[in-house]
Amino acid sequence: MPIVNRMAELHDEITAWRHEIHANPELLYEVHETAAGVAEKLRAFGCDEVVTGIGRTGVVGLVRGRAHESGHVVGFRADMDALPITEITERPYKSQHPGRMHACGHDGHTAMLLGAAKYLCETRNFDGTVALIFQPAEEGGAGGKAMVDDGLMDRFGIREVYGMHNLPGLEVGSFAIREGAIMAATDEFQIRVKGKGSHAAMPHLGIDPIVLSAEIISNLQTIVSRTNSPFEPLVVSVTQLNAGTALNIIPESVEFSGTIRSMSAEGRSMAMDRIKCIVEGLCSAHGAECEVHFNSGYPVTFNHSDETGKAVNTAKLVAGDGKVDPDYEPMMGGEDFSYMLLERPGAFIFVGNGDTAGLHHPAYDFNDEAIPYGTSYWAKLAETLMPIQ
Repeated sequence: MPIVNRMAELHDEITAWRHEIHANPELLYEVHETAAGVAEKLRAFGCDEVVTGIGRTGVVGLVRGRAHESGHVVGFRADMDALPITEITERPYKSQHPGRMHACGHDGHTAMLLGAAKYLCETRNFDGTVALIFQPAEEGGAGGKAMVDDGLMDRFGIREVYGMHNLPGLEVGSFAIREGAIMAATDEFQIRVKGKGSHAAMPHLGIDPIVLSAEIISNLQTIVSRTNSPFEPLVVSVTQLNAGTALNIIPESVEFSGTIRSMSAEGRSMAMDRIKCIVEGLCSAHGAECEVHFNSGYPVTFNHSDETGKAVNTAKLVAGDGKVDPDYEPMMGGEDFSYMLLERPGAFIFVGNGDTAGLHHPAYDFNDEAIPYGTSYWAKLAETLMPIQ
């Protein structure tokens, strides 16, 4: 396989960085030690500029190529934060902090981009500038948005931006991507149904919010099955329900909540409208009151056409034609790289993690055998996007 030779040589060193990050996981924006270590390495590699504190704790390193005629600036992004999960593995480098672990592979993402940074600083075989973006708070904190809001794109003149994530179940040495929506928008809803409490032996004297909530929850499933197009991916799931304090009392109210996963702005808006309509309509029919609240999450992760093509061609240079799926099935999980793709054209690609535990599982671990493929992808992407003429 045409892995960059230098990446094969750096494999052990990059793996050691990864293990160090894995043993010391940090959450959300509190990635102070991780960010400091990233900045220190970038300076040691010889980055032309290293800026910290972008989006609170994000780091950006600039590497200028041997030529500058194009003026082109391309952003490569890795996430740094871990998850509030207790690791159940017994690896030598397991998390040293109970209740925190790198259960999504951000340790691997950071290490791979650091490896690419070292290579690019050594070779500089491109015409333009690479902006190496190390982001905090991907796991629910919208760190990507925070960096964008802090002027990431304009401050560094980034014209296009690329991201990468490992994928358990995809063979090591393989890549997967698709043009258009590749990951879903993630929204939440909270609903309160207020009826009229009564003794369970005399239900006719009250308005039962439990029976009504059961009817509402069943009807919410018709949004996907009867309102949404079968060709448009959409998920509406109720995941929490709280009601009652005693076996012989019909409670005054019920609260339940859940998530909406959609692949388009139209689908997102339609689902919210239908949830509100169904809840209000059924509550009105039963003489009950209701409250409906939505929390908007990450937007759809949308790969732009030209940039997806560039990512596919680069991945093929690294893995070979047969190891790159250019039309991978979209996922209903969310990703805050979506905020960067709203600001600039770009593409988000998956790199194979092999037959491992799934993401966010307490037995998950990033597969170190994927490192040469991820680092080679970043290196080749810089050289193919900004070739020296």
